Parts: sequence; structure tokens; C-alpha cells
Amino acid sequence: MEFKDYYKILGVDKKATQSDIKKAFRSLAVKFHPDKNAGNKEAEEHFKSINEANGVLSNPEKRAKYDEFGQYWENPGQGPQNYKGQNTPKGGYQDFGEQTDFSDLFEQFFSSKNRNSKAAQNAKGGNYETEMEITLQEAYHGMSRILEVDKEKLRITTKPEAFTGQILRVKNKGAAPRTIGERGDLYVNIKVKSDSEFERKQNDLYISQSVDLFMAILGGDILIKTFTGQVKINLEASTQNGKIIRLKGKGMPVYDKPNQFGDLYATLQVKIPENLSQDQKAKFEELKANF
Repeated sequence: MEFKDYYKILGVDKKATQSDIKKAFRSLAVKFHPDKNAGNKEAEEHFKSINEANGVLSNPEKRAKYDEFGQYWENPGQGPQNYKGQNTPKGGYQDFGEQTDFSDLFEQFFSSKNRNSKAAQNAKGGNYETEMEITLQEAYHGMSRILEVDKEKLRITTKPEAFTGQILRVKNKGAAPRTIGERGDLYVNIKVKSDSEFERKQNDLYISQSVDLFMAILGGDILIKTFTGQVKINLEASTQNGKIIRLKGKGMPVYDKPNQFGDLYATLQVKIPENLSQDQKAKFEELKANF
């Protein structure tokens, strides 16, 4: 098993406080967020490693096991024993130092053995991992869905700021241990599906807005769709095709920043009338001649 140094991944010292770990995770999560590194597989994998490291180090119980057992922290009983005695000499005994009392040595050996035996019996079960697809609208508002794991129905809920690459941990809903102990955890990888109307770029949304020719020429009120309902916008006369209207605060929720949102950008597409009658064409010709 390849050892993952979670402290190194988050860039913190082994004596780092929970506040230090939280701060480092937030900084790296923003830097390697998939929305900021579209198509970058290396950044995507690093983002997953950051989430994994934070999931362990931000949990005092898991961190303690990780610090003690290293790569075997999830199943301590499977790791090698770390006794640091000297080599046994030809006389047949092991020298643990001149100041060592035999009764203390006996107690240390058997208490350590019992602890490891207990750890093996209480080893935690393996983890499960699954993927859950949600719509962009669900990512905006948050959602709740039922997943079935080992014939058990679990309700999975996301906050109104979900993003592709986000990992949710459901404690004790993984595999059962072989003997006695806790079940493993369930990790749910979030994937936000593409939307037919809105395009997401980090925290901003983009939409194409159709406007009829007469509205573009004469001006007037139009309705632009957002995830919180339609917004009325007044167009000036002689609005050009391709003009972009910015709706501040109508984009996606900003990760880990309550009540902060990106913007929505609506690109106006002027629709040219089709199937004009002869009289209508004649009026356009008249307008053209007098323009």
C-alpha cells in the first residue's frame, strides 16, 4: 500500500491545530477546485487527495489513529509491529538496556500485545465509494436523494453550493468489519451534469437570451430566467445583437461563503422575423429607403 502523507498534502506541520488544517484545506480547495481547472486531470486528482487528507486530519479520532499507525490507520491490526529491540545475542536473551526491570518489560510486552490484538479485533470495516449525479439547479438550491447501499436506504443531502469533485462522507455506512468493530465510511463523489440553458464557469452563469427584432429596435421590458425566478430588464432602444447583460448576484453560490453569489451574464440574440408577407416586406423596403 502506498503511504499518503496527509500532512504533506495539506502543507501543514504534524503539530498543526485544527484551525491550521481547516485554513490550509480551504485555501487548497479553492486553488485546485475543478471549476477553476477544467480538463486538468492532475488538478482533479490533487483535489481528491486534499479532500481525503482533510477528511482524516480534521477528525481528531481518525487523526490520532493516523498518527499512531500511519498507512494502516484504518485497519491497525494488519500493520507490522514496531518493536525496536536490539538483536538477540548468542546467549538466547534479548538485551533491552541495563536499566530495564524484567517485570516492567514483561508488562510492556504483554500489554502491547493485548492492545494490538484488541485493535485487530476492533478493526474498522472497509470504505465504500460511489458517484452521484445532480443537476445544475440541484447544485444551486441543494438537494436530498435516497441511495441504497447494502440493501440499506440512505438519504444523501447536499448544501446549495455543490460542485463536481466534491466528496461527501457518510460515517459508518461502509463495509462491516470482519470481526468486531465499526463499519467503514461511505464516500459519495458529486458530479454536476451539464444544463441545457445555463453554462457554469466557476461561480458565474451564462445564458443566451432571445429578443425579437422590434424589441431590440424600439426598446422595452424583457424577462430573463434565473434559478430564483424571472428578472425583468428594461432594454434601451437600438439594442445591438450580442449585447451582454450582467445580473449581479444571480450566479451560483460561492463555496464556503454564505450569502455570496456569482453573477449571471445574458447574451442577447436578436431574432429576425421569418415568413414575412409581401406587405410586410414592402414596409421594410420603405423603412430601408427612408433610413
